Amino acid sequence: MKHLFTLSLFASSVFCTSQLYGLNYNPKRQDGSCPNVYQVQDDLKVLAPYTNKLRIYSVHDCNQGEPVLRAMENTDWKVTLGLWVNKDDSVYEADLQELLRLAGVFDFTKQVDAIVVGSESIYRKEQTAEQLAAKVLRVKGELSNIGLQGIPVTSSETWPTYYQPLIDAVDFVNMHGFPFWEGVSIDGANDKMFDHIYGLQAAAKGKRVVVGETGWPSDGDNYGSADTGLVNAQKYMQQFVCRANKENIEYFWFGAFDQSWASTNNASNVESHWGIILDDYVSPKFQQPLYSCSDPSSSSGESGSSSTGSGDYTSNDVYNTEGEAVAGYASRRCRHRY
Repeated sequence: MKHLFTLSLFASSVFCTSQLYGLNYNPKRQDGSCPNVYQVQDDLKVLAPYTNKLRIYSVHDCNQGEPVLRAMENTDWKVTLGLWVNKDDSVYEADLQELLRLAGVFDFTKQVDAIVVGSESIYRKEQTAEQLAAKVLRVKGELSNIGLQGIPVTSSETWPTYYQPLIDAVDFVNMHGFPFWEGVSIDGANDKMFDHIYGLQAAAKGKRVVVGETGWPSDGDNYGSADTGLVNAQKYMQQFVCRANKENIEYFWFGAFDQSWASTNNASNVESHWGIILDDYVSPKFQQPLYSCSDPSSSSGESGSSSTGSGDYTSNDVYNTEGEAVAGYASRRCRHRY
């Protein structure tokens, strides 16, 4: 069978020197159709030079959890599994039941790094922090009941909407941050991003802070002082990744593939241009290496600031930490990931 492959395919892959910690991945095809295991296997072969960690957003949507886990069996790939959460709790219930079914089919201890309950559902005003925290705690309890209490459970939220009740419930903070959607110029983007990271680190009271999403669009309309383009996208990656590596911050880059099916319901026509691979599923977008950290200035941003941040990240008012910039981020950034 031409699609059949073994661990040796991955073991023999030549990894780039500029690895990414992880990638956000949606295995849907460009026409919006659901993936099969062979297509996921092909995707993994394309992505293997860049990382061995992926995050998906729903195990139930397109039943994508099963082909992803099946494709990763007997490999060194790791996956962070997502449960989608919106206004309709039946969507969350379907994802939770599928997660538990998959746990009976696959050995989660070998392939699953973490579970993410919801992605930006507070930001979209579909859940309160308290409601989402309760869902996180329920998943933790369900996993404990089947002997999988060692798998960490978290939720993904934008940096200004990661409120204290959710911070208290998760095993680690999984934050999203996009200076592009704050209209920040590329020269100030990384200092802005790391200010948000430091603010959440202070609020997390010792819990690990992971960047669940960040990136920069390679095409589409500009937004405020933030200019799209291939050069700026790679510059943001260069500065962010080198600084994250230096400071031991784990991250999942957004995203793996350009997605022609992605939503255009936002203030800037960029949603199909965040990947490191073009929408043919094969062609690399950026020149190699993706980044180089040999220059000490490459990881320091413009000012090399390592402040602890001054925002109140536990407030229930999203507009009180950064004023107008946060209002812009909250009201104009695209709301679609699923």
